[in-house]
Amino acid sequence: MTITEQDVYALAPFARTLGIRFGALKADAVTAQLAYTPEQSTVGAAMHGGALMGLADVAGAVCATLNGTADALPATMESTTHFLRPVHGTGAFATSRPLHVGKSTVAVEIDIRDDRDRLCARVTQLVALRRRHD
Repeated sequence: MTITEQDVYALAPFARTLGIRFGALKADAVTAQLAYTPEQSTVGAAMHGGALMGLADVAGAVCATLNGTADALPATMESTTHFLRPVHGTGAFATSRPLHVGKSTVAVEIDIRDDRDRLCARVTQLVALRRRHD
């Protein structure tokens, strides 16, 4: 299955609202980035944890979708975030990879790095793949 950035925005408009941009859109790895803006910052001008979790959730859902059937729609069932260091600089860069692909769920791991390639957060999610109803 293939998917484009525009497909993601059409299915999940929140990704565009956050300002998420995509690099690789492959079943084995999805890369996405979120540019730093003052509106998405918190104390000390670090990127807000909620913005980082939004980036991770979108990247994880896209990765899960790419590992499902053409009629699959993702629904995050569980998400665990470990914040390891604040994200400063130009933005946050996420890489999502599948850990396990089942018939109706995909476990994904998302690493979020800063512009100096330092690991800032690791997120593990379980994503349900629901059938699209026309």
